[in-house]
Amino acid sequence: MFYYSPMEFNLADLFEHAVDAFGEREYLVAEGRRRTYAEMEARANRLAHHLAANGVAPRDHVGIHAYNSVEWVEAIWATMKIRAVWVNINYRYVEDELRYLFDNADLVALVHHREFAPRVAAVRDQLPKLRHALVIDDGSGADVTGLGSVDYEAALAAQSPERDFGPRSPDDLYVLYTGGTTGMPKGVVWRQEDVFFALGGGLDTITGDRVERPEQMVEKGLAGNPVTFLPIAPLMHGATQWAVMSSSFIGNKVVLVAKFDPHRVWRLVEHERVNLIMITGDAMARPLVEALEEPGAAYDLSSLVGISSSAAVFSPSVKEQLFEHLPNLVMTDAIGSSESGSNGLVMVTPGKTAMKGGPTVNPVPGTMVLDDDLKPVAPGSGVVGRLARAGNIPLGYYNDAAKTAETFVEVAGVRYAVPGDHALVEADGTITLLGRGSQSINSGGEKIFPEEVEAAVKAHPDVYDVVVVGVPDERWGQRVAAVVQPREGVTPTLDDIQAHCRTRLAGYKVPRRLHLVEAVQRQPSGKPDYPWALAVANAASVPQEVQ
Repeated sequence: MFYYSPMEFNLADLFEHAVDAFGEREYLVAEGRRRTYAEMEARANRLAHHLAANGVAPRDHVGIHAYNSVEWVEAIWATMKIRAVWVNINYRYVEDELRYLFDNADLVALVHHREFAPRVAAVRDQLPKLRHALVIDDGSGADVTGLGSVDYEAALAAQSPERDFGPRSPDDLYVLYTGGTTGMPKGVVWRQEDVFFALGGGLDTITGDRVERPEQMVEKGLAGNPVTFLPIAPLMHGATQWAVMSSSFIGNKVVLVAKFDPHRVWRLVEHERVNLIMITGDAMARPLVEALEEPGAAYDLSSLVGISSSAAVFSPSVKEQLFEHLPNLVMTDAIGSSESGSNGLVMVTPGKTAMKGGPTVNPVPGTMVLDDDLKPVAPGSGVVGRLARAGNIPLGYYNDAAKTAETFVEVAGVRYAVPGDHALVEADGTITLLGRGSQSINSGGEKIFPEEVEAAVKAHPDVYDVVVVGVPDERWGQRVAAVVQPREGVTPTLDDIQAHCRTRLAGYKVPRRLHLVEAVQRQPSGKPDYPWALAVANAASVPQEVQ
């Protein structure tokens, strides 16, 4: 029997409720370090007291600049416990990007791995609001001069592990900074109650059922067997943040990796008896399946029940390869965004992995496709519209009223998040994602979505990875260019790629340029780095081209 204090749909409340129910369960494993729910709670309380003692107040912003680690998760709960807001920082950012993000996000405190100290120190003098920093020792020996960072472990040791915080609210904030595929990062601002229903498990994405009481999350955990979940992407990516948090509310165990390595992932599945893996499309799925195909590769994967993918293209050919090795796998492909939360998912079955562009999903309640007049697209009409969601959606972008007005629109008294993904509504009401409009290619008036072309090119046996962009063309406005990383030991030609694609795509979508590169550059989340690919495709020397 547990005593529960009054609860709200507040993320810290939901976590503390889970701690009271599952305290001695193992909660987190990260690079060999382990925490039970109770241990995580005590350390997060210590960090929360330290932040509060150093002037961090409700709604103040605390940056987390680190690889996946126990400290990352401790910082999540510590900031929320004192009603502050943690801000995810891309660990690949260079000085100009860091300067912009720290300033735009109004950071007052920072938790960082020592490795990143020199980069932060280089812009510290231009950040007058940043008044406190904590350094996590990572063995790098990096110079921390100029930051005045306090040692993380010493800071926690000096504080109380007690939970003695005031009441919280569903209106407390969560901010997710997203760089998308272009431009500087934008902070998406959510009420915690809204983001819980959009991403945190408050809405069942299969049945559409909603949680009616905060206590139901622990009740779910007590009613079922705990799951061991391995989300592979960095915690700076929203999908992994929510894999961790939603698991926390129901007593599951989470396994994290600091940096992606396919053999490391399979060893963890074997050793930790992982039940579910979350990936971000081909950038992770392809190396994972090819690791299984290496000579001598042998892993006990009998505990693995499912793989879920979101946020990036998960090609049919890669799905089929996975099924060849794991025929009983439950596989899902999901769509969503930082601005809308989950929009829907599809259960993938062997032999039925074909896609028009992105996946065709069963939409969650509130998701629809709007035409240019912001009216719902009729099923089976063939009209390409923009994916939208109503209901539990963000308040807007932090410090960007113009972008907020552009993305969050009101029609007939209903407010929608319309981040820019183009989609079709099929005759049966399912929704097919086509791609982000900002990346679409206009060739002779025809709109081409890179994701659709990428899926076709990736199915070629000589192609390891590809990013597709539009390059200028005097006659057609733009033409399709494929930046391809070939498989080792082969050199695909443009003729090869075109012949292959013509069996899968209309002629106007077939690549007209081919650029071969040693490695395709992607963001840590697995999303394509379109600015990089465009620079490659616009290079003066074009190795293969047809008119």
